[in-house]
Amino acid sequence: MVDVTPKDPTHRRAIARGKVFMTPETTSLVARGAISKGDVLAVARVAGIQAAKRTPDLIPLCHPLLVGSVFVNFRIEDTFIQVEAQVETVDRTGVEMEALTACSIACLTIYDMCKSADRSMEIGEIALWEKTGGRSGHYRRDAAGATPPTGADGAGSAGISSGDVVDDIDQLLGSDFTE
Repeated sequence: MVDVTPKDPTHRRAIARGKVFMTPETTSLVARGAISKGDVLAVARVAGIQAAKRTPDLIPLCHPLLVGSVFVNFRIEDTFIQVEAQVETVDRTGVEMEALTACSIACLTIYDMCKSADRSMEIGEIALWEKTGGRSGHYRRDAAGATPPTGADGAGSAGISSGDVVDDIDQLLGSDFTE
């Protein structure tokens, strides 16, 4: 686990987004509140909030944080529901994992509640869209979804680039990935 005790607590915020792709008939059922399991978006919102608070229980080596707020919102389009999770804290490390976990679990909850109506659903495009606070400062994903490289050469200190296969755990642990 990374030692964050020397860091000063600062205000930190992270926003993650993802989508659940489905048929137009299914999005219509969700919008009308006609899914047999109940209010899909209300349940998915609560699931996302709970997930953000339980992130350190799910992801090894993730620091427990005092989560100050979690917002989970939705946008219904013809063929998908977009989920956006925003998490804030005042702490020594960021809340990116909490936002990504909230978004992922909200998407999974939508899938679970709608699967009887649509088995062809897909979950995708889960990504960090913005983060503020901390030593690395502000990050915002551009509209095309491209992300800036992690270093001058686009790789960590061990020469590991995004998409590389890591054959040795020591190679991974020696890397300098910053997110």
